[in-house]
Amino acid sequence: MTTADLCNLLYQYIMKSTLKKIGILTSGGDSPGMNAAIRAVVRTAIYYGIDVYAIRRGYQGMIEGDIHKMETTDVANIIGRGGTILKTARSKEFMTKEGMQKAYNQLQQHGIEALVLIGGDGTFRGAVEFFESFTIPAVGLPGTIDKDLSGTDSTIGFDTAVNTAVEAIDKIRDTAEAHDRLFVVEVMGRDAGYIAINSGISCGAEDILIPEQERNMDEILDRIDHDERRKKTVHILVVAEGEELGGAKEVYDRVKERFPMLDTRTCVLGHIQRGGSPSFADRVLASRLGYASVLALMENKTQVMLGIINGEIAYTPFTNVIKQNAPMSKDMLDMIRVLSV
Repeated sequence: MTTADLCNLLYQYIMKSTLKKIGILTSGGDSPGMNAAIRAVVRTAIYYGIDVYAIRRGYQGMIEGDIHKMETTDVANIIGRGGTILKTARSKEFMTKEGMQKAYNQLQQHGIEALVLIGGDGTFRGAVEFFESFTIPAVGLPGTIDKDLSGTDSTIGFDTAVNTAVEAIDKIRDTAEAHDRLFVVEVMGRDAGYIAINSGISCGAEDILIPEQERNMDEILDRIDHDERRKKTVHILVVAEGEELGGAKEVYDRVKERFPMLDTRTCVLGHIQRGGSPSFADRVLASRLGYASVLALMENKTQVMLGIINGEIAYTPFTNVIKQNAPMSKDMLDMIRVLSV
């Protein structure tokens, strides 16, 4: 046995003596890749001699004691599945002192010493308040298709959601070409336009409307008029659901008012973007973060969200993980105008 092997065994022994049981949950909106993260957490923890307990239905399941011990076989063949095998829920009860007390009592009953939380901004805000009252250590993994969290270059599910939107918009363009139609396509992104701008650029959209950028509807209508005059008869407008002008329905109404003769349709992609088998990028991201989350707890790095910045694992305190509404790259916004000519 080499010196490195001995060191590894000693390290495992020390960690086993200090951390014996962790809980894992998914909370908020589901995103492709959550199952890959669950798999990585469970198998990494068991490798280091730590018991893992599944907490089903997020914080609500914690309150109700929907908690079960997991084995490596429980996460077999889930790396490519969408959704979350732990299910998810939003819990108003958890945001009360009484609800948190019930959740704490359940964790105590099962001997759970720390938590791995997979979710978004609301999930981590809940963890901060819970820690302040009961000092339960936790680490978070960014599971949201919107990519609207600071502290990471990407989030679990974003890449898959964009690819889903791209595939759908490509198909919409096929029928738009066949009928000379204008389509207003709404994608998810209540507070952030990352899905809209990336899918729109990938599909050659004639215009993209996002929450981060103020737009004048008259300017958009003038561009449509200009395109019509030069016989460009197909238009794809990609709109983020939280866009300032109000989403696909409102944009459609303005277009139809100005151009009643145009064959104009709307398509809201909606929750189709949440489902489906995760892309390779989301599987790798989720696996890296799931593995690193267990090591972080073993090293007493807690109350942080793990992310990837410039290819490396990054740790951001929950209190600094906020929904970001940063301005989009001016180069990308300018490029949209040039490439849609």
